[in-house]
Amino acid sequence: MLIDLTDTSSRDIASELIKARRTVGSASGLVLTLLIVTNDFHFDAVLEAAKASATAHPSRVIVVTYVDADAPRLDAKIEVGEGLPGDLIVLRLHGELKEHGDAICLPLLLPDSPTIVWWPNHAPDNLAEDPIGKLADRRITDASGESDPQDALVRRAANHAPGDTDLSWTRLTRWRALLAAALDQSQAEVTGAVVASAPDNAPATLLAAWLSTRLGIDVQRVDGSDVGVNSVVLTTPDGDITIRRVQEGTALYQVPGNPQRKVALRRRPLTDLLTEELQRMDADDIFEAVVQHVIEAREN
Repeated sequence: MLIDLTDTSSRDIASELIKARRTVGSASGLVLTLLIVTNDFHFDAVLEAAKASATAHPSRVIVVTYVDADAPRLDAKIEVGEGLPGDLIVLRLHGELKEHGDAICLPLLLPDSPTIVWWPNHAPDNLAEDPIGKLADRRITDASGESDPQDALVRRAANHAPGDTDLSWTRLTRWRALLAAALDQSQAEVTGAVVASAPDNAPATLLAAWLSTRLGIDVQRVDGSDVGVNSVVLTTPDGDITIRRVQEGTALYQVPGNPQRKVALRRRPLTDLLTEELQRMDADDIFEAVVQHVIEAREN
């Protein structure tokens, strides 16, 4: 069921949503509200990822976009049923309504369930103090979607609050698992580390910081020839521990005393990243320590 509302209000949207739910069924199975703040350029890709993630986490998805205009006006589109595992509400805030997004969204949140805000591209520096960010239990950004990923990562790290995370960190899940397994296998003391990546790669900055906090050593960042994280080399008295991406989806994995082997290391789609982040509602203490290290490294 699709409902289009022009020059409307939060009260009218909530009323129409209730009527629609009476037709297609109760929303009692929904487990969270996902608030997405995006723009028209990225709208389709973001919406596709949100719908796909809702299959694992049935939710009310509220997409907020801003329209530069003189006259304030709220337009909305409601979608329920039609195979959706939840509710979808698209809000277009015209003019000065941009400054009142929290008041507009608040009546539409699911009661007694978590609220997560996701900025897929541009995001405020201080997420916890942003009007819409204040509505959330967790706040997700993606520095890789900014024009200057490194700068975006540092600015948000400087204002980090419990509940904040970034998909640049989520992209490292497989890298971190492989490195942890290699360190468990080797047991040798790591005396040096090098992370090679594309120059502006935000995940590589976090990966280097994570290794530094875990191993207690300085980690060198160097520019690689490919996109993303290219390789990690850990120096030990027994030889180098190496994970090197050699082609899309594949890496060479080498631990001293063991034969080199190929392992899966694919670049994960946006849907996978978002689905993973929606699995946890608690603050990520490891990520918090890593971004603190990023700030301290910049200051020293």
